[in-house]
Amino acid sequence: MTDVKEKPLRILIVDDHLVMRAGLRMLIEAQGMLVIGLAGHREEAIEAAKRELPDLILLDLDLAGEDGLSFLLELKAVAANTRVLILTGIRDANIHRRAMKLGAAGVVVKDQAAEVLIKAITKVCAGEVWLDRATMGHLLDEMTRQGAENNDQARIASLTDRENQVIRLISEGLKNKQIAERLFISETTVTHHLSSIFSKLEVSDRLELVIYAFGHNLARLSK
Repeated sequence: MTDVKEKPLRILIVDDHLVMRAGLRMLIEAQGMLVIGLAGHREEAIEAAKRELPDLILLDLDLAGEDGLSFLLELKAVAANTRVLILTGIRDANIHRRAMKLGAAGVVVKDQAAEVLIKAITKVCAGEVWLDRATMGHLLDEMTRQGAENNDQARIASLTDRENQVIRLISEGLKNKQIAERLFISETTVTHHLSSIFSKLEVSDRLELVIYAFGHNLARLSK
């Protein structure tokens, strides 16, 4: 019986600095992954994403005057099943939050160790959400300032066992269909659970739910 060799992860790098692109390519391919394209601006990125349909797009936010977030939705549209991981030197928690709301699966700050980036790529391609502890801390601080942590014990105690299961799976990056298959329930039931969870925890969307879950030990950050 012949073993089926697992295909390498296919990655598109979008960064306007030639040296950064070359360094990232060497780092990524040294891990057995495949860089299928390099882009320095929006048009190149959109064309490469549409043509290659990579597993992951590594997207810088500052592209010589262009904002990577301004075409993130377009990238997602031309390569619907592709995950997007933000790699940026920008530490603004509001920008990180906006990136996640627009569909990014994670954020890595450029001054972190190379091992962190590789781990983030692996986790995101496996369907998980990547938020490092520093970024998570900034987002939690923001939620705290908005008063989102009032009456937490009562909120969490009101969750059912099934709702806690759904929260853990959402925090792993699973979509409603995947959660339904994992729990042997319908997508409609998953939607009902999410509606109840949002109401009980007073969060407005999946991103706020993930942040809340990590911050209150309803889910665990990837290590």
